[in-house]
Amino acid sequence: MAAQVDLIDIPYGQGRFTLGREKNIQELNIGVPKSVVNDPIGQALASPIGCPRLKELVYPGQTVAIVTSDITRPCPTHLMLPSLLTELKEGGITDEGLTIVFAMGIHRHHTLQEQIRLVGEDIWRRVRCLDSDLEQVIPVGTTSRGTPIEVFEPVVEADLRIAIGNVEPHYYAGYSGGAKALVPGVCSSKTVDHNHAHMVEPGARIGQMESNPVREDIEEGGAMIGLDFILNVILDDQRQIVDAVAGHPLEAHRRAAQIVEDLRGVNVSDLADIVIVSPGGYPKDINLYQSHKALHTAAVMVRQGGTIIWVAECADGFGQETFEDWLTGSDPEVILDHIRQKFVMGGHVAASVTRIKQHAGIFLVSGLSPEVVRQCGMRPFRDLDTALQSAKHELQEEPKITVLPQGSAVVPIVTGIST
Repeated sequence: MAAQVDLIDIPYGQGRFTLGREKNIQELNIGVPKSVVNDPIGQALASPIGCPRLKELVYPGQTVAIVTSDITRPCPTHLMLPSLLTELKEGGITDEGLTIVFAMGIHRHHTLQEQIRLVGEDIWRRVRCLDSDLEQVIPVGTTSRGTPIEVFEPVVEADLRIAIGNVEPHYYAGYSGGAKALVPGVCSSKTVDHNHAHMVEPGARIGQMESNPVREDIEEGGAMIGLDFILNVILDDQRQIVDAVAGHPLEAHRRAAQIVEDLRGVNVSDLADIVIVSPGGYPKDINLYQSHKALHTAAVMVRQGGTIIWVAECADGFGQETFEDWLTGSDPEVILDHIRQKFVMGGHVAASVTRIKQHAGIFLVSGLSPEVVRQCGMRPFRDLDTALQSAKHELQEEPKITVLPQGSAVVPIVTGIST
């Protein structure tokens, strides 16, 4: 009987491609994180990082603004608020002194039903809930990078500000969470434009916190506004809470980022010639817009001039009209110049993909039209084997290959090499 070949499964839509393991192929994957803490939110609030308990920071008669994510984010606000409100009540804060602000950024406003779904009906009826408004802002200063910090008026006028959210890898802010709820979450479109323009600068990448121009600008702006306290959670792929942190806006957020890195981090000690990456199959690769998150992980792991084989079915096409228009219809330098001047939803992803194309070639294994893929500046393929053979053919020596079957779920930790 023939010996079984050890295979690597690479998700694609609702199916998969397989790749035989060879000595020059490295698979980087993570397990599914499980919570090891009972009541992680309660424990986080009872043991805040870098500051006293919240109930000791407040006093009766104060007004408190709680800033949380909008409906487009996976933050489980309805699970986080009950313990938080109990802590505030123990410090003497009544429901009448509270305002819950949904950080809308430049997204559309919620329906009432969406607000209720986010916070729960009981809290929605008890506490004033507001969508932030791009027009109803107060200027509070300008960061050292020139970002005007113009903030939703009820947030500025509160005596104390709390930001809640979830922390996950973010492809240009390093990680989500922390002060990002305020900047640019409850700021003007001018603040959004200036802050996000830094996404095309060196250091603005997934998993990087220090020397990240976007993250540093966010945190400088948050300090100007006066962010007093955060409550952040870490979620698994099923959006279940596996851990939580609370406390000082910087210290607690750094701890949260470290937890995510410990759960999802993969060590990278040598850059690959070829990186094969999948977002993880359906629904993560339902369109190109959703799939791009995995591409950023691959970009950190491939050498300059190498090749990324991006495996994403994209059954629903591009998934975002502006993204498609920019990526298929503009010169790369024009795209990057546009995003430096003004943040445009969808255009920002096209700019980010364009940066990666300047670093490495992209072979796209997808169901998209080959002609359209070429218009995007990528090479089209229908199957992984053909793409890999083409990539190998262009190299003089046997390539080093890294495979990321769940590219959207991992955080690359690069050590000892220049990127």
